[in-house]
Amino acid sequence: MLLTKKESQRPEDFPSEKDAKFAEKAAQAKHSKKAKSATESTKEQVEELNQEDLDEIVAEGQTELEKQLATAQAKADEFEDKYLRAEAEIQNMHTRHQKERASHEKYASQKLGTAILPVVDNLQRALAVPADDEAAQQLHKGVEMVLEHLQQALTENNITPVGKVGDQFDPQFHQAVQTAPADADHPADTIYQVLQTGYCLKDRTIRPAMVVVAK
Repeated sequence: MLLTKKESQRPEDFPSEKDAKFAEKAAQAKHSKKAKSATESTKEQVEELNQEDLDEIVAEGQTELEKQLATAQAKADEFEDKYLRAEAEIQNMHTRHQKERASHEKYASQKLGTAILPVVDNLQRALAVPADDEAAQQLHKGVEMVLEHLQQALTENNITPVGKVGDQFDPQFHQAVQTAPADADHPADTIYQVLQTGYCLKDRTIRPAMVVVAK
């Protein structure tokens, strides 16, 4: 008995919903249908908009862009301000470093001077003691030579003595520890006596002279 073509196909020859490929194709077709429907719906909505609606949409977009531009400009101004401040701070640091370096070079010998001054004071006190015999006189000469060398070293390093009898009293260079009556040789406000010599390094007083001032 002969079977027709339709009758000869078995049930398993037809794709089933449980088949993976069949399910995937069905899902794609469903999604394509939904996307087409959404596109058509959007197209219909756009066609329904009038010119006033379109102008409103454009205005809203322009306002949003202006807000974004203003925000970006504010950030740019903030970064520029921080940059200028940082640049100014670096310049100030550089200037301060140069001043400190120049000051250090200018007064580099101050530490040496302050260390030598007590030795000079002691040598001057030793010379103030009278030399009565020949041995003392020889020792006196030796002390004088050492003192001269030290004073020369101070001078070569721009350290000079200040405070002489008869000089006008100046609190920048002199320290008054006593007063004495003024007379013809010692007018008022002049140095009557020097108790300890002062010293200056260039324009800086490293030790004021201790003096008696005439009043």
